[in-house]
Amino acid sequence: MSRALQLAQLAWNEGEVPVGAVVAHQGQIIGEGWNRPIGSHDPTAHAEIQALRAAAHTLGNYRLVGCELYVTLEPCIMCAGAIMHARIRRVVFGAGDPKTGACGSVLDIFAERRLNHHTEVLAGVRATECGDMLRGFFRERRQQKKCACE
Repeated sequence: MSRALQLAQLAWNEGEVPVGAVVAHQGQIIGEGWNRPIGSHDPTAHAEIQALRAAAHTLGNYRLVGCELYVTLEPCIMCAGAIMHARIRRVVFGAGDPKTGACGSVLDIFAERRLNHHTEVLAGVRATECGDMLRGFFRERRQQKKCACE
């Protein structure tokens, strides 16, 4: 999660919502990413998607069997779908997302028995740090907007 938090800071530095993600295989990071939808003009450029793409490239396979994804914010529906298709073994996330979280906050995609893959989820790892970073980012954004209006 430490590396994911560092990557989230990169996203913040680029003006993106600070979310970072890493994919690990056998204890080694094989893919990483941070939010980039604004800068890349790509609605799918979430941190998780970036990390999954990098990991798949590293392994030379779109199936990431036995891998774990560490992410600072609970994945959304899009990312949960990609995680499922990649066959990620376990997702570890920091802050819950009460607006779009698909791992238990709003929906619990991985608990849906009718689906063919069930990723294990561990929630709340370093949740305070992850949540504080997000709150700080949005506080800064609101302040910037307020100053621009004055």
